[in-house]
Order: sequence, then C-alpha cells, then structure tokens
Amino acid sequence: MSKAAPSMDAWLKEAKEQESAPQVGMYLFHNGVVRRSPKALVRGLEGSTRPITGMLFSYDREKLEAAIAAAREMEGIFYIRVWLNEGELSVGDDIMLVLIGGDIRPHVVDALQYLVGRIKDQCVSEQELR
Repeated sequence: MSKAAPSMDAWLKEAKEQESAPQVGMYLFHNGVVRRSPKALVRGLEGSTRPITGMLFSYDREKLEAAIAAAREMEGIFYIRVWLNEGELSVGDDIMLVLIGGDIRPHVVDALQYLVGRIKDQCVSEQELR
C-alpha cells in the first residue's frame, strides 16, 4: 500500500518561511506518477507493450540523502525537499515529489534535472506490474 503524498501548498509555504527564502527567485516542482504505459515503450526501447497495472517501488535512503546533498551544492540552489513513496503503487499514484528553490531559472532547472535523474538512476528500484 502506498503512502499519502504531502501537500505541495504546505511545502511551498514552509519553503517561503526559510531563512534562505529571500535568495530564491524560482521554485520548481516535480511530481512523478505511475503511468499505464511501460517505461520501455515510452522511451522507445525493446520490451513489453502490455499496459502497466501498478508498480513495486522502493528506495535506498542513504543514496537519496547523498543525491540531495550533492544537489544542494549546485550553484544558486537554496532549498530542496524530497518525498518518495514506497510499496505497491497503482496507476495514477504519486511516485515522488521534489521541490527545488534557487536564484535563477537555469540553476533551478539544472538542479531539478540533476536530482530527479540521480534519484531515478541510483536511488530507486521500480518493478512494473502487469
């Protein structure tokens, strides 16, 4: 069973109350969701084209913390918050929420792409269910 996702409104409110908030000119939010289309099909790779009914999802907390710490060191980044789901997820369930705040758009976009990519490539285990 999946966990309930936190409120993005609450996250933004909290972010804007941080000491670093006056340095932030942009917040970007990523919401990964379990989709019906298989990853291989969406990415143009070989693999089953049968629809997904769900996903088994887990993550390595130490690797996640290392990825977040590395993203915090990127130029112009002043705020990061991450939530990952766990367990058996259904189509439409939230997989992850990532909020990044930084000084200018290029820095925030780069940090979001970096962090989400590192989470997906190094921190999580996803098994599509059919």
